[in-house]
Amino acid sequence: MNAFVKSEIHNNIGYITFYHPQSNSMPGTQLSNLANEIETLGNNPNAKLIILKSEGEKAFCAGASFDELISINDKENGLTFFSGFAKVINAMRKAPKFIIARVQGKAVGGGVGIASAADYTFAVNTASIKLSELAVGIGPFVVGPAVERKVGKSAFCQLTINATEWQSAEWAMQKGLYAEIFENSSQMDNAINVLSEKLSASNPEAMSMLKKIMWEGTEHWDKLLIERAAMSGTLVLSEFTRNAIQKFKAK
Repeated sequence: MNAFVKSEIHNNIGYITFYHPQSNSMPGTQLSNLANEIETLGNNPNAKLIILKSEGEKAFCAGASFDELISINDKENGLTFFSGFAKVINAMRKAPKFIIARVQGKAVGGGVGIASAADYTFAVNTASIKLSELAVGIGPFVVGPAVERKVGKSAFCQLTINATEWQSAEWAMQKGLYAEIFENSSQMDNAINVLSEKLSASNPEAMSMLKKIMWEGTEHWDKLLIERAAMSGTLVLSEFTRNAIQKFKAK
């Protein structure tokens, strides 16, 4: 199955689903498509909320595509690629309706950022997380503000520094990233259905106002995340990072 991002609306509930054969990793095109779908569905009056999910069971999102990272050959291309994550997070932040994330598997790097940028995140108890960027010579610069907003600076620093270690779904819930965790996807989907049906019957104007309040203080992220993307775009060109990525790909 080829990579895709698709959206649909059922009973006033918007659904965005993404997939990539490499553990739902994110090439630049995939990031652009995801940001566009979030913005489009966010502005569609027929959807009162958005559920964001990925296909498969093993990985929610493996973060940046290593194949694309290794192909970056100048700062401009680096900025363009990492700006993709900035656009996704900002689209989620500015969508005038709640976004519920369904995390059915592990999340790495940018995947943790996407889960953090959702307004309410459900997960299964095997959905461990890792910010692996430092292990390949860069850092979680772009997704950092979203992750730190959810888990706090101390937990964000722990994830960033201990870049090769997984943190459990229980840990992620204790830190506030996951709102609820479940033993399996079926239980999680039942809970998502219950909450989404309640929200679809709620006042959309009230939810939009609440969304703005919840994200107060992030208005500068349009500029900040692009600046952060430039940092990653520069570091990815280093010999250290190129060698580290090649070693990861060889595993």
